[in-house]
Amino acid sequence: MTLLSLFLQLQVGDPTAVPVGSPAAADSAVTAANQAVAEASGLSLIDLVIAGGWIMVPLFLLLFLTIYIMLERYLTIRKAGAVPESFMPGIGNLMVKGDLQGAKMLCAQNPTPLARMIEKGIRRVGLPLSEIEASVENVGKIEIARLEKNINVLGIVAGIAPMLGFVGTIIGVIKIFYAISSTGDFGIAQISGGLYTKMVTSAAGLIIGIIAHIGYHWLSIMVERMVFRMEHSAVEFMDILQDN
Repeated sequence: MTLLSLFLQLQVGDPTAVPVGSPAAADSAVTAANQAVAEASGLSLIDLVIAGGWIMVPLFLLLFLTIYIMLERYLTIRKAGAVPESFMPGIGNLMVKGDLQGAKMLCAQNPTPLARMIEKGIRRVGLPLSEIEASVENVGKIEIARLEKNINVLGIVAGIAPMLGFVGTIIGVIKIFYAISSTGDFGIAQISGGLYTKMVTSAAGLIIGIIAHIGYHWLSIMVERMVFRMEHSAVEFMDILQDN
């Protein structure tokens, strides 16, 4: 009787077990996957930033510095380029008439790097042309250096931010494997559960680096255009002196 009961149990099996490959097992797998997706989608941006750890603090400081320099330099360079198209023709007409005082006043009415450069040349009228040209060139270099102020900082940020973010990720990975070695609990859940949060620092560093890189080249192009305009005006000014 005992052997017969054992045989029947082996044939029928456990009635509470879910056979592998059955619709119930498939439904269970889908339910578990949906729960995992729901947990991942439930994370907000603030949660990810907090999960990034202390390394996010210097990254946000770099982001603030980048935005500040970009806005400040953009407004400064734009203001520096606000020179009327009639400025140089007006200077030429006054120089032809010999009205140096009027030319100086016209420069004073336009507080821009270009006007200050031309004013320096007007103040040197009477000296040899080589000395006037040298004075104009020196003032132009000083004004361009002022326009380029802090732009190189963006280039530094573009290089530092991605590396700093990567350091944050490496620190997170080290902590994960240290925890695994301490507890002996190794699995995909233990690795991925902490790794995806630590990847936030790398993503943040790359984004900040891209913004800084774009800002650096964008502002550099604006300065180059201003340099070209100042060089063209300096040549035009020297031609006026040579013709008169």
